[in-house]
Amino acid sequence: QVQLVESGGGLVQAGGSLRLSCVVSGRTFSNNAMDWFRQAPGKEREFVAGINWNSSYMRYADSVKGRFTISRDNAKNAVYLQMNSLKPEDTAVYYCAASQGSVVLTSYRGMAYWGKGTLVTVSS
Repeated sequence: QVQLVESGGGLVQAGGSLRLSCVVSGRTFSNNAMDWFRQAPGKEREFVAGINWNSSYMRYADSVKGRFTISRDNAKNAVYLQMNSLKPEDTAVYYCAASQGSVVLTSYRGMAYWGKGTLVTVSS
């Protein structure tokens, strides 16, 4: 019923760029903050970026600040992640998530819905 579908992942060399998209169906999340998380094998799922309901506030993990940009289009019920200057340590499955509320949260426990993820592999 409610689905979050990510796309845009793939293989890229270090220093390259990718743009991830997340499209929501089944309901709208115009009043919810939206986040991107990522998880590498053997590691915990970690916060990457978040954006509040009206795009007035964005927050980034220190590891991606200055390289990644999150944005959203509520009319299209979509959220995006532009990733520049990619590094091998960015390799992970990237997940789109809808927060339980309008405020940006950095914990996976605060997410109400998750996408299935899209794999990003950055070669050295």
